[in-house]
Amino acid sequence: MLGETLFSFMDSEGLEIANAYLLRRHQGIHETHDFKFRCQDGSDLWAIISCAPLLDDEGNYGGALGMVTNITDRKQAEAALQESKQRLDGILSSLEDVVWSISADTFETLYLNPAVLKVYGRCASEFFDNSNLWFEMIHPEDQQRVHAAIQPLFLTGKQELEYRIVRADGHIRWLLNRSHLIYNACGQPIRIDGIATDITERKLLEEKLVHHAFYDALTGLPNRILFIDRLELAIAQMKHNPDDLFAVLFLDLDRFKVVNDSLGHLVGDQLLVTLAQRLQQCLQLDDTVARLGGDEFTILLSHIQTIEDATCIAEHIHQALESPFNLGGYEVFMTASIGIALGTNKYAQPVDLLRDADTALYRAKEQSQAGHIVFDATMHDRAVALLQLETDLRWAIERQELCVYYQPIICVTTGTIEGFEALVRWQHPERGLISPAEFIPIAEETGLIIPIGQWVLSESCQQLRQWQLQFPAIKPLTLNVNLSGKQFSQPRLIEQISQILQDTNLSPSNLKLEITETAIIASADKATSVLKQLKAFGLQLCIDDFGTGYSSLAYLHNFPIDVLKIDRSFINRIDSDTEQFAIVRAIVTLADNLGMSVVAEGVETIYQLAQLKLLQCQQAQGYLFSKPLDQEQARILLASGQSFLST
Repeated sequence: MLGETLFSFMDSEGLEIANAYLLRRHQGIHETHDFKFRCQDGSDLWAIISCAPLLDDEGNYGGALGMVTNITDRKQAEAALQESKQRLDGILSSLEDVVWSISADTFETLYLNPAVLKVYGRCASEFFDNSNLWFEMIHPEDQQRVHAAIQPLFLTGKQELEYRIVRADGHIRWLLNRSHLIYNACGQPIRIDGIATDITERKLLEEKLVHHAFYDALTGLPNRILFIDRLELAIAQMKHNPDDLFAVLFLDLDRFKVVNDSLGHLVGDQLLVTLAQRLQQCLQLDDTVARLGGDEFTILLSHIQTIEDATCIAEHIHQALESPFNLGGYEVFMTASIGIALGTNKYAQPVDLLRDADTALYRAKEQSQAGHIVFDATMHDRAVALLQLETDLRWAIERQELCVYYQPIICVTTGTIEGFEALVRWQHPERGLISPAEFIPIAEETGLIIPIGQWVLSESCQQLRQWQLQFPAIKPLTLNVNLSGKQFSQPRLIEQISQILQDTNLSPSNLKLEITETAIIASADKATSVLKQLKAFGLQLCIDDFGTGYSSLAYLHNFPIDVLKIDRSFINRIDSDTEQFAIVRAIVTLADNLGMSVVAEGVETIYQLAQLKLLQCQQAQGYLFSKPLDQEQARILLASGQSFLST
């Protein structure tokens, strides 16, 4: 290196640095600088050059005395540190979360990554200029909670907190802020570092899930869960203030299934939405209307004075339903039945109150549609009794407690027995003989009528065949067996009847099946097909309780009917009511014109029989001749050969 200048060992970058400070050295300024040299092997060498200018007596520059110190290791460490810093800055700049750091004592902003602009809607410089901006942006409803969380942070050293901010554009965002307290070597807090994550989308999803959990998706009304919760609150409030009365209304649309079946479920849904709106218009702001499911709605009336307040609301609802519903071009009229239960101190559980309101609703539907009834304790007793009766009825089938009674059907002209009607009876082990009027409706509702009806058919066919074998001299008797609507709609009805006749060896011509008008007309097209199959099988078909249906004459000529049974309601006043007499005469005439025979039910007096003879009615049954008889009593009656006109 002797004889050469230092510049000759520098690369272009080193020369640029040296030239920048050359003038200062010529001016006699004593200083040190970092320079980069190129070694003989091509590697870089960073050095600190300390220069002292050499001046003559006159102060002219004559050279320099210097020292070169190798600082390559330090420079490499600084370069690595700078690279690491740049890498960290790149990572922090790419994050969508806000990374921040503030002073622990002044809350002055020390660091912010670029994500602050996207999340907070403000640039970082605004936070550096105004340290209070962090707190100014917090939602007013959350400010107290956030301020209260500062002191615990200094106690625990870390914290997670969810709160809202209000951006300058008015948008509200939810943040999850995770903070850590940083200490110096003496254990004193010097700053707070944290990460703020925008959780707005998550919060919206949570709110949506909560809404779905507590509100009905179709109508937007509270669902069962939320209604029960509010009902629990009302019960709890009443325990503290017994005078603060409330009531629950249980509402169910009448014949809603008709709308779904005829116009479709979309129109049915539209009806429910419109109904929900009308119900809300009938209530006060602090009342609650909820949809439990289907067409069932419940209403919580808060702070009523008397039960009359609740019935007034029910009447108001009935009036609101009087206007037609315009649904997709269809005009639909709907009515509703309502059960009302008054909240009292006897209720501890919401489900008990709902149960009683539902019980009252059921009674309202029983009595008449479009009505409302207030619950009383006797309804609950009756409901419990019905449930017990249903349970007993299920066991009755298994324990063979059912039996068949037989009521004679008499020829009006000769007074002889031409057949029997099979009637099911229930010999309860504790209550004795239970009337069919009491248990048949339960059997219909629960579907037990199907196995009961099949058993009655099999039992009575077998009994008739025994009588035929016991009394061969008697004119072949016929057997009338009732078919319920549920039995009539069974897909295997023909097959079941065929099997029973085959098992009992009874001729189909001896069997008459009694079917109500209502069961037939409920599905007229299907009924026509089934009746024709039964007729082709050789059975005789009767319409039971004729005259009580709503389309008798309109449909009668379409069905292959053999017998009309005139309902007892027309017979019981035939001897004293000219109008009833005229109705029976019209039925007999109609049957004669259609080639059918007629049976009069419920004949109880000799005068009624006389009128039936006058009208040329062929057959009759009733207490005038005989009450329903058990198997042995009927056998004795057949054995006697008795004619009822000779007694």
